[in-house]
Amino acid sequence: MRADAVVVAAGVSRRMAGVDKLMAPIGDRPLLAWTLEALAAAPEVERIVLVVASDAIGAIRAAPWLPAKVDAVVAGGERRQDSVAAGLAWLDASAPASIDGGAGSRAGRDERVVLVHDGGRPAVTPALVSAIARAAAEHGAAIPVVPIVETVKRLEGGWIAATLDRSELRAAQTPQGVRAGLLREALARHPADGPEAWTDEAALLEACRIPVHAVEGEPTNLKVTTPDDLGRAELALLGRRPTRIGYGDDSHPFGPGGPLALGGISIAGAPRLHGHSDGDVALHAVADALLGAGGLGDLGRAFPAGPATPRGIASRELVADSVRRLAAVGLRPVQLDLTIVAARPRLGDSLDAMRTAIAELVGLPTDRINVKASTGNLAGAEGAGRGISARAVALVEPIG
Repeated sequence: MRADAVVVAAGVSRRMAGVDKLMAPIGDRPLLAWTLEALAAAPEVERIVLVVASDAIGAIRAAPWLPAKVDAVVAGGERRQDSVAAGLAWLDASAPASIDGGAGSRAGRDERVVLVHDGGRPAVTPALVSAIARAAAEHGAAIPVVPIVETVKRLEGGWIAATLDRSELRAAQTPQGVRAGLLREALARHPADGPEAWTDEAALLEACRIPVHAVEGEPTNLKVTTPDDLGRAELALLGRRPTRIGYGDDSHPFGPGGPLALGGISIAGAPRLHGHSDGDVALHAVADALLGAGGLGDLGRAFPAGPATPRGIASRELVADSVRRLAAVGLRPVQLDLTIVAARPRLGDSLDAMRTAIAELVGLPTDRINVKASTGNLAGAEGAGRGISARAVALVEPIG
């Protein structure tokens, strides 16, 4: 038997702190690439239609990681059911003559299985995709489910009202498979643009009294909905806790005024460094290294010197925001090594205070932070006492 797949990926990732989870990197590819690869690897899947936000269509169509089985990238809607309906409509309109009974045969199209899968489930295995396709062909509709291992409580007004018997409860996953004729019938009775909202295809089928067969799912087939989930998805896909390294390098000349902001502390009696921010070159290098480790660009792009970044902004805020950006893609700092190059002022007595300040900023114990200083050996602007430079190396890992 053969099946078609609709991958719904038009959501706005509301719980991802503004990060597009589908484009979040896992290994050397975005999350969505892993999802599509798993579906394409199932021999039953013949065609895939990817449903995305309308403004993402061009970039996705041009992506080099799209599997050959992706026949189309089409626009979805605000709700899941809108995207499913759009995908089904494209499949109906483009049914090839190879479908049983020919492209003009309604019976052939009705019997063909449609698999609906969340774009944010990258760790699904081809074996589960195949199992759902076969079960849907046999029973009409099928979904993967996993046991609920935690005790489940029902709340009323913030208080525990009852403990539910979890032995008969299951958590639903995707892909969810259904014969196209049954899905078309359900959408005719409850149109996608109607007032009802369905959290998955099984709920729509249940409302139409269409039986849905349960297949044992996979505990690793998690749905990425929060930044923490990205780390768990990476662990499931790569089988390890991969670490990433970033490098940051910055320099500033001395300017007028004082005191000197350096390494997260204030040093009285030393001139301030010139810059759009407070000029803390050490924290700039740290922030740049963190952003680099997360594949999040660089400091200049994240905080451009303009109206979006207030003049004189404390560099501590830049580091804190860089840590938040890492968390939004499921990463956290593990270790930092910082070297400051300056002929003046003498920094030996300030290094421990910098180490403590940086540790607090990035949420690490002080033994994970190393801060050292060099005079520059009379070389360059730093050695001549005209400015200060800093270099940082950051190690990050997935959260969770």
